[in-house]
Amino acid sequence: MGTLDLVLFLVAVVGVIAFGIWQGRKESADAAESGGAAGYFLAGRGLTWWLVGFSLIAANISTEQFVGMSGQAANWLGLAVSSWEWLSSIALVLVAFVFLPKLLRCGIYTIPEFLEYRYGLFSRIVMAVATLIILVGVPTASVIYSGAKVISVFFQGRMMMGADLGDITIGCWIIGISAAVYVLVGGLKACAWTDLIWGAGLIVGGAVVMSLAFGALKSADPNELIGTKVSNSSATVEDLQNASAWERFTLLNEGKNGEGEAREGENMAGGKLHMVRPIKDPELPWTVLLLGIWVPVCFYWGLNQYIVQRTLGSKSLAEGQKGIVFAAGLKLIIPFLVVIPGMLCFNLYSKDLRAEAVKKNATTMAEVGSTNNKVYPFTENFAAADPAQAAAVITHNAAVADAPTDIPAGAGAKELLALNEGTLAAAQAKLIPTGTKLIGYDYDAAFPTLMRNLMRPGLTWFVLAAIFGAVVSSLASMLNSAATIATMDLTHLVKKDMSDKATVYAGQFFTLLFVLISCLIAPQLGDPKFGGIFTFIQEFQGFISPGVLAVFLFGFLSPRTPRYFGWVGILTNAVLYYAIKQWIGPALADNGLWFAPSVSYVDRMGLCFLTVVVLGFILTLANPLREPVKLPVTDLIQLESSKTAKVWGGIVIVATILLYVIFW
Repeated sequence: MGTLDLVLFLVAVVGVIAFGIWQGRKESADAAESGGAAGYFLAGRGLTWWLVGFSLIAANISTEQFVGMSGQAANWLGLAVSSWEWLSSIALVLVAFVFLPKLLRCGIYTIPEFLEYRYGLFSRIVMAVATLIILVGVPTASVIYSGAKVISVFFQGRMMMGADLGDITIGCWIIGISAAVYVLVGGLKACAWTDLIWGAGLIVGGAVVMSLAFGALKSADPNELIGTKVSNSSATVEDLQNASAWERFTLLNEGKNGEGEAREGENMAGGKLHMVRPIKDPELPWTVLLLGIWVPVCFYWGLNQYIVQRTLGSKSLAEGQKGIVFAAGLKLIIPFLVVIPGMLCFNLYSKDLRAEAVKKNATTMAEVGSTNNKVYPFTENFAAADPAQAAAVITHNAAVADAPTDIPAGAGAKELLALNEGTLAAAQAKLIPTGTKLIGYDYDAAFPTLMRNLMRPGLTWFVLAAIFGAVVSSLASMLNSAATIATMDLTHLVKKDMSDKATVYAGQFFTLLFVLISCLIAPQLGDPKFGGIFTFIQEFQGFISPGVLAVFLFGFLSPRTPRYFGWVGILTNAVLYYAIKQWIGPALADNGLWFAPSVSYVDRMGLCFLTVVVLGFILTLANPLREPVKLPVTDLIQLESSKTAKVWGGIVIVATILLYVIFW
């Protein structure tokens, strides 16, 4: 990164953030309202549709996508990971016309606040506490980590004021402190205005990176590329020699004439251009498309405070609906800017991803052969990349577990993996602890690696500023949402007569507290045991998302469901999700009672959701309320629905179905 790019980067980031803060603090027609709680937490309830739409997208497509989703695409999932984006488009349309009218009609600040009106105070407290734990410990810490990942990979080996920018911990504190200052001063309105700029910048920046990646693929040496093709592709070096960039991409990831069907297994198993994965896929089997994946996407877009806070700040119901449908349309293009570049990175720079994995594995490999009484799993790709190290791990594990150590000469990756699985089974029977899994590639480094290799002088500042700015803005929004819940749902219960000024001060205090906690957690998330940052985010939100979604659906649609179902449903889900994760799921799989080797975390969400829904029906039939619950109705905004949004919502749904037909 040259001096000019560095100067332009700093000017862009500081300038846009300063603009957002200025907008956030600017006097509105009602100075008291704008400067008070509604102004700080809900942008004075004055966001127009285009601000809502861009704010939703910028809040969503920060490094969770550019690092986490791009990394999953570089791994075996390929294009199938786009389901999180394309199905979100349909979920957003549902949110616009089912969820949003109910929420705005009550005039609430937070999602837990609705639960008090419908189910009672205890339900509100339960959800507020659960949401804070998940929000601060998972997505907030994850965004800090993934933003720091971009910094550490892109600037590795560079120093700034004595700090090593290649150190993930340094990057975490840079991201966290920047966001904290930002949200402390500007509140939600600052986030919304800068999201408008960063959202547009991210889309343009993603398009630039994708264009450069296809250019690099076209000019790459076919002899190097052929080593990254999926195993069921019959493509040859000669096929690649005269192919266009897109043809090379399909030959490497699919095969000739679409011959490469999707296969379960580690990266390069086969068919990475299919939306539908085999039923035994450990993460996104086709079964999740029936129910499981709908649970987190509907929760995320309709009931997640961090996202919904933008729609709660809408100028009117119609403006909110148009903004949500606008965001739904934008979601359809995100996979082309995030997912496909991740796949291209593996084709172009798999050696770089391997080098990043070696760094991650270094600490664990130092333990192998020591007196440490642990055994270590590894991936098939680790064995393929370095058979000698794999053999050393097997020997270590066998010695610790007192298991056979016969390793045939010239053993392949699959054979080495099977041998190590035997040592791990022997260790498990003796209750020997398991250490960190050794990996062949660091897939979370995919997008930062693309940037490092492809950026040219004059472009670097723009793409990096868009990503850095979106990270800071997204994180600021999360902190603002967490502070809103802590202040409005918990602090106000203790001190009900707080002034607007005291309420804002409380929100700022919680912002500082939460950023401190998240920055301490974030550096730990690079551990391979989390399975990649995107999986970590989605999996741990499953402790609340199925139960909350079920409880709110009953709250919206069943006015006689008993009030205690609110907290019972949320707590039942948390206990059941943990039980399936730790005991029930493994027991089903080990005894051949499940269709796959393990219960995918997405299927786990579907099972929990169905269970809580059944519980809700039973409680409603057995103990219905004598009088239906009547929810409050606000007069703060107009509540007429948008006919225009309905038309465009239908178009978005049809477009989503067509994309699935094309890439089935």
